[in-house]
Amino acid sequence: MDKAIVEIIQHDRVMAKLANTLEVKPLPVTTDIYVDMLENIVSQQLSGKVAKVIFKRFLDLFPKRYPNPEILLQFDDSRLREVGLSGAKTIYVKAMAEFALIHDLSIETIQQLSDHEIIKLLTQVKGVGVWTTQMLLIFSLGRPDVFPVDDLAIRQGMAELYDLQSTGRQLRQELIEIAKKWKPYSTWGTRLVWAYVNSQKKNAARL
Repeated sequence: MDKAIVEIIQHDRVMAKLANTLEVKPLPVTTDIYVDMLENIVSQQLSGKVAKVIFKRFLDLFPKRYPNPEILLQFDDSRLREVGLSGAKTIYVKAMAEFALIHDLSIETIQQLSDHEIIKLLTQVKGVGVWTTQMLLIFSLGRPDVFPVDDLAIRQGMAELYDLQSTGRQLRQELIEIAKKWKPYSTWGTRLVWAYVNSQKKNAARL
């Protein structure tokens, strides 16, 4: 982890402890924002394992496993439902395909935009909210200062780590205040919390 990130995280004793025990590696920048957004849509409200299976089946529908937007728009909805997409996600992936045909989603163009501008752009797509776009910012674009406060694992993990008893809006506000300590590297704090949650799941599986 970069020294500058370590220095910021050290201001938070919980993060400092996690940084000493868990590893967070840099992520490669994507070469295809459109495909990554399709995967993020498919992954909504699913476990990582289930999402991977469904997305694999989805890609298998296409020549060379590339979901060309023109081909995707021609598919009957029932064919997409057969590989595991819900009725809503069938609508959403087609909306993403239609959006990709009329907007420049090249990595060169998108990387020139701020986080806020990217969120504003992509949330125009039906079924794409802030969380879905934040996953792109973190996992595909390598943006350093993203905090997905509405992510379920983040909420559960931070509530446990910081011994928070509140719920709802109060919990949300407390998490935002805590994450302010992580700026301008909120992504790294976020990924440390995810790493913690995953490590707890692995430990529980061993019991």
